[in-house]
Amino acid sequence: MDDPQWLTWARQLQAIAQTGLTYAKDTYDLERYASVRQVAAEMMAAGSGLKDWVTVLDLFQQEAGYATPKVDVRAAVFRDNRVLLVKEREDNCWTLPGGWADVGDAPSQAAIRETKEESGYDVVATKIAAVYDRNRHGHPPIPYHAYKLFFLCEIVGGQSACSHETVAVDFFAEDRIPALSLTRVTPKQISHLFDHHRHPEWPTSFD
Repeated sequence: MDDPQWLTWARQLQAIAQTGLTYAKDTYDLERYASVRQVAAEMMAAGSGLKDWVTVLDLFQQEAGYATPKVDVRAAVFRDNRVLLVKEREDNCWTLPGGWADVGDAPSQAAIRETKEESGYDVVATKIAAVYDRNRHGHPPIPYHAYKLFFLCEIVGGQSACSHETVAVDFFAEDRIPALSLTRVTPKQISHLFDHHRHPEWPTSFD
């Protein structure tokens, strides 16, 4: 399901405002871009049922520079034809290890780091299986536009360990996947990654 049109418009307005506030020099232009950002915040708050649009505006104001999509990395780690999942403390649902890439991280290194932090396992990335536009793959809407990068990884060490973000770590067969944290990963994506695991010769999926 595509994101609602109001959310797409609000994101686009916020991106225009953020980029304008970064490069504009004229005082009047800066005021106009600030007004556009406020309209985007009010639109997003109204569309999502929030009464306090100022909270959304504060979220937008934390973003600076030329507006680009955020990058989310996920590691698909297989052992004995089962995939590694971690249970998120935030929503008590399961997901592939991963999260937002940090500045300074290479994409695969971000996936490796997140896997270690959230599951306790040391892995190496062997293939980038998919590069997706988050908006096109059935995730619940969020304020940001994001790309999702899925890496196939192999365990080289470590042991199961939870973190401040995760409350359980386990491996699951394809027909035993538990309730997923849909903001992070979908059943269709899990299934596709099992296919990539079975067919390492497949090219990277994208968009």
